Amino acid sequence: MKFRSKAFGLHLAGSALALTCVLGSLYFGWYRWPGWYLTGASHVALLLTGIDVVLGPLLTLIIANPRKPRRQLARDIGMIVLVQVSALTYGAHTLWAGRPLYYTFSNDRLELVQASEISPDEVALARKTNPAFAPYWYSRPRWVWAPLPDDPEEAKRIMTQAVLGGTDVVQMPRYFRPWDAGLRALATQLRKLEDQKVYSPDEKRVLRKRMAALGLPADEPVTLTMWGYSRPLLAVFDPDTLRLRSLIRVN
Repeated sequence: MKFRSKAFGLHLAGSALALTCVLGSLYFGWYRWPGWYLTGASHVALLLTGIDVVLGPLLTLIIANPRKPRRQLARDIGMIVLVQVSALTYGAHTLWAGRPLYYTFSNDRLELVQASEISPDEVALARKTNPAFAPYWYSRPRWVWAPLPDDPEEAKRIMTQAVLGGTDVVQMPRYFRPWDAGLRALATQLRKLEDQKVYSPDEKRVLRKRMAALGLPADEPVTLTMWGYSRPLLAVFDPDTLRLRSLIRVN
């Protein structure tokens, strides 16, 4: 049993270290709040944890028989590690492709934009016409304003294709502008909590309590909904400076 426990402990430590390095670098590089929540990355992280930190070491605990020939034992553990590495590589690639690149304000909402949502053609156009806001492999998440273009025909075309499920302006970094440049437009879209239609009455009661606990005014037009792939967040702004004060979960 001592031999099995030692093999299990070593395998667990190695697996946990590898997973921590991968998830830690992705989290601190791209997925810090609100990215981790809005992308739903916890589902991938839990799957990786189950395979790499739970299943792998447990299988080693089962097969680590001191009477088994060392070559056979090394082969068996090697197969387990190979499966773990494959799962970790796949999970890391999935998280990399879905990493947050922009938090956008456009029209009447805040919205997360992931790397996988921006096509190579749009990346090329942005690098040519708007390089300051173009995405690169090393780009970190940025808060930007994504207005429709000044050309009414082009704006109409973008709105039409967005309604039909095509590319929206938030996936076109060639049109992005500095966050501060959009604050005047953002101010016109702020609403009272009660006027946010996306939340149910019960959710609004929860949000009201959380706003009160943070000292935020629920009965003033200071809120905007922020969208991603989880339940929308409630963004609360300072009415005077338009500084983002908090992003509040309802769940």
